[in-house]
Amino acid sequence: MSWQFVKPACVCFLMLAIAVPFSAQAQHGGHELDKDLCILRVGPYRMYFNSYQPDNTFDKEFCQDIPATGRTVVVLDYIEHELRALPIEVRVIRDTGLEQDLQAATVLHMPAKVYPSGSVDIEYNFDQPGKFVGLVTVGDQQQHVGRFPFSVGESDRISHSMHYIMIVVLVAALGGVAAIYFFQRGRRKSSEITVS
Repeated sequence: MSWQFVKPACVCFLMLAIAVPFSAQAQHGGHELDKDLCILRVGPYRMYFNSYQPDNTFDKEFCQDIPATGRTVVVLDYIEHELRALPIEVRVIRDTGLEQDLQAATVLHMPAKVYPSGSVDIEYNFDQPGKFVGLVTVGDQQQHVGRFPFSVGESDRISHSMHYIMIVVLVAALGGVAAIYFFQRGRRKSSEITVS
């Protein structure tokens, strides 16, 4: 294997190593995500889940990762028509890993109510970044509960971790290129010694 073949292959590998983390980051958290990630399942029912930050990003939609703190509008749109006749309760809690004391973890509570329009608009001003869970309860007897975890204002942390991953991949790739180069160089020198 000659160095002329290794060089273009390594350049292609480096370009892929740099591009993949950025493309994964660009798609995560936006409406480009797979549609199933934006669907909340509550028992046999389904709702589209989208959030907006009209003061920051205007009409851009987010599913699970809301990029900044501030005024946020979460919209739940019913998929099944039957939901229009059922009471819906919405609660947003801090994701502490424990849901035993809902009152203490609750940052927003909307009591059970029928939404004949087929859409629930939730507006809240998140003043601190963190991880949250939306709890949606359907039915008179609270028969079905759905959960949608999401983060607020943590996109910088995600981008920093992606940055570090990219650096590690780049360093590993450069190390691989250097190893191949020195291996080829060593083989060439040993073959020149053998020939002479």
